[in-house]
Amino acid sequence: MTEVVVPAVRQETILVVGGAGYIGSHMVKMLLDQGFRVVTLDNLATGHRQSVLGGDFVQGDVGDPLLLERLFTGYAFAGVMHFASHIQVGESVTDPAKYYRNNVSNTFVLLDAMRKYVVRHFIFSSSAAVYGEPLVVPITESHPKNPINPYGRSKWIIEEVLADYDLAYGLRSVCFRYFNAAGADPGGAIGECHTPETHLIPLVLMAASGRLPQVKLFGEDYDTPDGTCIRDYVHVNDLCQAHLLALERLLQGGGSAAYNLGNGGGFSVREVMAAAERVTGRKIPVVVAPRRAGDPARLVADASLAHRELGWRPQFSELEQIIRHAWQWEQKLAGVISEFGNKVR
Repeated sequence: MTEVVVPAVRQETILVVGGAGYIGSHMVKMLLDQGFRVVTLDNLATGHRQSVLGGDFVQGDVGDPLLLERLFTGYAFAGVMHFASHIQVGESVTDPAKYYRNNVSNTFVLLDAMRKYVVRHFIFSSSAAVYGEPLVVPITESHPKNPINPYGRSKWIIEEVLADYDLAYGLRSVCFRYFNAAGADPGGAIGECHTPETHLIPLVLMAASGRLPQVKLFGEDYDTPDGTCIRDYVHVNDLCQAHLLALERLLQGGGSAAYNLGNGGGFSVREVMAAAERVTGRKIPVVVAPRRAGDPARLVADASLAHRELGWRPQFSELEQIIRHAWQWEQKLAGVISEFGNKVR
């Protein structure tokens, strides 16, 4: 008989802001699995209540100072993880106010509460968008920061603010510059569910399941081996593992830092589609469309700093493995939609 190992209950309580979203919900699950006490704050504008699998849930906005007052007086938080950002690059160009209000101004409200209640450990969900157009690939953390859209600028502003808050207030932070988060919980409990969906792997799998009639391929004349863009895909559970390692480092007295999170090897759009066809056993219907403005040919991370300093080692680095977990989740989504009577093509 297999022995069930129950994690020890820890004393630390962690506030996860945006914990009903894609990465945040996986983080909540991992923290709970490790025995932490977890409080999730999410306004459910884009998150899903059913994705929060335990702990305490509070529906509300991170920019509400009175709500934060109640939270920080009601719980003794050892640390805060912040995932509650708007993330659509195109929308940030057409509506920058929305991005600066939520991604920047609301983060100031959260940091003010942390300062007031002397919570000194903060983990921030940043982005490779802080680098802008890459000058060299793979990209290291020392690459110049030149974001080319309001989304990327909103992330870089907070990174700069956090550096100042460390010096002035002793607020220790770790910023993670994600490349392309992908995949889903290996057990199938939660996964990616954006509205609208803009990420390649779920879009490809939605076309495979019939929830989309086809997937668009934006440009096939890039300076890459097959003419399509190359991106670095990292499993969502591996991202969360890095956050967990960073949290432990901060709780043990470690200093502030910023890290890239990626697998260090990229895959083209065509390679992703071919891998999806192998995993699903289905042909992916594709329509070639013009290039999108601002899409670099290659975006690949050098994540060796996280390897060295955090001991981070991705467990799900194979593309087909990432897609297999995402496909398991997509099949579940397609089945749920079918059960509710919506047409599944």
